[in-house]
Amino acid sequence: MKPVTSRDNPLIKHLRALSESARARRESGQTLLDGVHLVEAALAAGLMPARLVVSESGLRRAEIVALLDACGDVPAVSLPDGLFAHVSPVDSPSGLLAVLDVPPDADGPLSDTVVALDGVQDPGNLGTILRTAAAAGVRDVLLGAGCAQAWAPRVLRAGMGGHFRLRLRERVGLPEVLRGFDGAILATVLRPDARSLYALDLRGPTVWLFGAEGAGLSPGVAALATQGVRIPMPGETESLNVGAAAAVCLFEQLRQRSASA
Repeated sequence: MKPVTSRDNPLIKHLRALSESARARRESGQTLLDGVHLVEAALAAGLMPARLVVSESGLRRAEIVALLDACGDVPAVSLPDGLFAHVSPVDSPSGLLAVLDVPPDADGPLSDTVVALDGVQDPGNLGTILRTAAAAGVRDVLLGAGCAQAWAPRVLRAGMGGHFRLRLRERVGLPEVLRGFDGAILATVLRPDARSLYALDLRGPTVWLFGAEGAGLSPGVAALATQGVRIPMPGETESLNVGAAAAVCLFEQLRQRSASA
């Protein structure tokens, strides 16, 4: 394993750029995975890292050493702990980073359940939605204008491996992609025709529209909805976090489908 100790090393500059810059990630087609769990999830999905980066303290952890062995001939470098923290995308470095070539956007027809996101910018919320969608058995997630990068390190961290079980499409025009969808297009919006989530039949093909944390859905995307949805909240709360709202909706759909199977 090659040691690297200088901040001026081109690799360090590249890692730092992947950690901080959406543009650098787009231009290079790469991102950073932080921690053993994410690297293991990528390997389980058949994705081999392009490079592994380990801190000096990480080399003393048995689970990291075992993962290095599992990756075989993948190039690996070791960094002093301070330099590793400099390139890490998270506040509490795990001791292991992997440079991953970002998989291409999915293509082909949409499945019978689709999550479509409009302007979801918070990395934690976006990662939570992706993790929830994967857990609920959703296959297709569309990211429209204004969303955070799905493959940004902090989104990956929040997604906890959910990315690798989804068919993701980024920077899509939601009206164009969803035009002609043969099923319900539902949006959790406050409008006169909104119906209780628990009064809806969710067993058929469904697109779920979820919008930005503050502004909600943009007018053009909101107009796609064939039905407004209201999540009953008997407590004294005006609204739910978008990640929580997505979880409630997706698992109510799963409950209905499981009960009718």
